[in-house]
Amino acid sequence: MFHNYLKIAFRTLWKNRTHSLINIVGLSVAFGTCVLLFLTATFELSYDGFHTDANRIFRLYFLSTNRDGTPNKSATMPYPISPALKAEFPEIEGVSRFFNGTAGVRRNEHTYSKSVRMADADFLQLFTFPLRKGNAKTAMNSLSDIVISENMAKDIFGKENPLGKPLQLRMNDSWKAFTVTGVISDFPSNSTLEYDALIRSENASDYQEFKSRWNHGNHEVYVKLKAGTDPQTLQRRTQAFLDKYLTKSNEEQKEQGYPKNELGFQQSLLLEPMRDVHFDVETMHGQAISKTYIYTLMLIGLFILAIACINFINLTIAQSLKRVKEVGVRKSLGAKRWQLFGQIWGETLMLCLVALLVGLGLAYVVLPTFNRLFQSHLTLDNFLKPGALLVTGLGFLLITLVAGGYPSWFVTRFNAVEVLKGTVKMSRPGLLRNSLIVTQFTIACLLIVCTLIVRQQINYLQEKPMGLDKDQVVSIPVGDELNGAVALKTMRDRLSSQPNITAVSGSGVNIGAGLDGSSSRRMFGFLYGKRDILCDWLRVDTDYLKTLGIKLLQGRDFSTNFSTDSSSAVLITQSMAKQLGEVNPIGKFIKPDNKSFQIVGVVSDFNLYSLHQEAKPVALQMQSSSPINYILVRVNPKNLLGAMETIKTAWKTIAPKQEFIGSFLDKNTERWYKKEQRLGTIFSSAAGIAILLSCMGLFSIALLSIQQRTKEIGVRKVLGASVGSIVTLLSKDFLKLVFVAILIATPIGWWAMNKWLADFAYKIDIAWWVFALAGALAISIALLTVSLQSIKAALMNPVKSLRSE
Repeated sequence: MFHNYLKIAFRTLWKNRTHSLINIVGLSVAFGTCVLLFLTATFELSYDGFHTDANRIFRLYFLSTNRDGTPNKSATMPYPISPALKAEFPEIEGVSRFFNGTAGVRRNEHTYSKSVRMADADFLQLFTFPLRKGNAKTAMNSLSDIVISENMAKDIFGKENPLGKPLQLRMNDSWKAFTVTGVISDFPSNSTLEYDALIRSENASDYQEFKSRWNHGNHEVYVKLKAGTDPQTLQRRTQAFLDKYLTKSNEEQKEQGYPKNELGFQQSLLLEPMRDVHFDVETMHGQAISKTYIYTLMLIGLFILAIACINFINLTIAQSLKRVKEVGVRKSLGAKRWQLFGQIWGETLMLCLVALLVGLGLAYVVLPTFNRLFQSHLTLDNFLKPGALLVTGLGFLLITLVAGGYPSWFVTRFNAVEVLKGTVKMSRPGLLRNSLIVTQFTIACLLIVCTLIVRQQINYLQEKPMGLDKDQVVSIPVGDELNGAVALKTMRDRLSSQPNITAVSGSGVNIGAGLDGSSSRRMFGFLYGKRDILCDWLRVDTDYLKTLGIKLLQGRDFSTNFSTDSSSAVLITQSMAKQLGEVNPIGKFIKPDNKSFQIVGVVSDFNLYSLHQEAKPVALQMQSSSPINYILVRVNPKNLLGAMETIKTAWKTIAPKQEFIGSFLDKNTERWYKKEQRLGTIFSSAAGIAILLSCMGLFSIALLSIQQRTKEIGVRKVLGASVGSIVTLLSKDFLKLVFVAILIATPIGWWAMNKWLADFAYKIDIAWWVFALAGALAISIALLTVSLQSIKAALMNPVKSLRSE
């Protein structure tokens, strides 16, 4: 019996191979897309979950309120907070600072650029990064100890045992000796904390100067609570701790009119669960990812799968109407309804199984491209994990029950006598079918709207004037092996006589995201009279304004003719002058960090960082104690390739062993918005798939409707109806449904994209024509899809239409 059912199923699918192919294509694309998107979302949600005691690990952050009443969240901590917490809170099992940074590493005259992070000895006990060699309890006891990753050990030592071997790190423009005391496992790809090596926090260049100051922060702090400790109870106790050590700061904020935070205090010290750090876009400075983005991926996957299931139901119903007589004959011969249901549902199961296998195959084939486009880290192992296989299997069964169950019930419900007499009545499309098509096109319209708005916002961010000329400027990372000031002077000498070079300068901060992947920011808050000032503190060199095309509005530029420029002079931006309340600030003094600097010039405002955040006032200074990390070169636009080759040649004479990773600033600033570009790619790809699948669904419904109205069409033609009138008759009902879908999608799209745009300090206004264009596209596509079937039906010979079978 089973063999017979199987044979009939194969025959039926082959006989209706066009419909079967449409079903398989639609479902396989949906399965493949959904698997990739869900695995990506699952990977992101798994961040930091590998730590054994992840639920007991927290990152500290300060919560205060800006003068305008908006909340201010900062995870930057002062040096003394770690030992104070460990001494005063016995329920804290361990505390560790964590500094991001890179350093040059040298062994036997070979140098390497590595991510050398600074942390405390507790780091190895807090986190689950197993030590492959060495003792976790003693590996970071000394300031000269260094723990290196397995990859770093392989790069530098090869197969040699690195324990006890010497290494040199370039720190503060000099080489310092370290001894390898441990080899730690490489960090997993879903780890927020990344490293090549670990050394003690006390090695920081400013540690001795700021180790007892509570008003200077430059690192993160992680704590691990003892088992059974309630985080909320501990968090409430930290308020008295802050009041004890930050009394002066709190009083100053109160005097300056700062409102209290949402908890009713000037400042609060809060605990952020370790597994939430990866999603904290406010404090992770571009390294985090919003949970909204992840849920969007999952929602898009569900949307596409829903459209495919709707299509499957409609196509199956359209095809199953041809099997009504077969069902009637089988019923008359004694077949039970559940047997007929099982047979038809079995055909659905077979077709879905083929679609699933094809979909998984497609997902595997496009995996490298998907990873590249969406910056994912998926591998075959992600597919083969028991959890992924279980969810895929359960999801597959659910889909076959939902998508195959309704068509099977629909076909088997007819009365056998009525079917064999030919008197069975086929009902017109009802609420369910209309709802399905409205749902399909609502999703398609919504994705079209999202695609248009995301693309508009990306273009706006890339084209908005930044207050500087980023075109034809090359940024060269100095790296960890060279002294930035010396390298800059040498590059100036090498390039001074080159006609392709217009200007050369240096900076402590890159503009945009360079190829070195590094970013940094230094800010100072201080009082000017009774005014509270907060500004970016930017290290530059002479010709910075000329190189970046920044306008000088008042005073003078930095010059080698003034010896004080390299120690006590600053240029400020126009917004900072306004914040100071000075119409003519030239000659005035500011005192960030209790050091006096004289203002010698005012420049136009410019965006030093991405347009996700509002530009802060900037103070430009030339203190020799601050490093030059990037060399900036403005080149002649008439010969960009020749100028780049000239720069590379000059760089090789300075750093022959160091890779040249210079890049143009306009490309750097584009990389600021790679997350938005990925989202735009996801939306446009999803919109294309949704439109394609929706057209398939609309095709199936049009086919079903025309099959039901074949005799009506024949009668109308006999009575003189034109082809145009019949096409209009058959199309208008579908277009009404598409119009309803547009009305539903418009407010949803407007609300969702306004929420998304709220993350940007600079953003577009959503225009009405976006929704009009999305609606016009949906109607045009729907009209084209329906017209193909309508015209075919209208041209059919009425004699053939009216023939009684």
